[in-house]
Amino acid sequence: MQRRKVSVVFGAMDANRDGYLDESDFRALTARWVSLRGGDEELLSGVMMGWWATLSAAAGQDRVTVDDVLTIVDALPKTPEAVTDTAEAMFGAVDENRDDYISSDEYRTMITAWLGHDGVTDFAALDFDGDGRLSREEFAQLWLEFWAGDNAEAAGTYVFGPV
Repeated sequence: MQRRKVSVVFGAMDANRDGYLDESDFRALTARWVSLRGGDEELLSGVMMGWWATLSAAAGQDRVTVDDVLTIVDALPKTPEAVTDTAEAMFGAVDENRDDYISSDEYRTMITAWLGHDGVTDFAALDFDGDGRLSREEFAQLWLEFWAGDNAEAAGTYVFGPV
């Protein structure tokens, strides 16, 4: 399950389809996101390039394969705080209107930016309390389930759509 989830995100992020992630892929992701929503390019760039710096440092190289990412992801259940810290940064990037919630429109923009196309997501299934928006706590739980979980039934498994 973890390989399938990571492969979906990896494939979407590999902008030039060369089988590796590198700094240019993260710059392309940032550019897609900024073009979709405008706004704070510095914030979005900071989050995405911060991810790249962490990923490349953990992998020990400037080009990262899906297997490198999986090796890093395999260690995440032992350090859930690392995942929730990235969830916090991501939440700040997604919450465009700064109301401390992620709306379905804000979420859709994130998915389109990450995947490079309109993704199929069931926002209602991700919204644990059914209030039509994601709180920081809901988002952190989903992020943890996606990146550090291997439960096919967990809502977070489908953060980026079907796997």
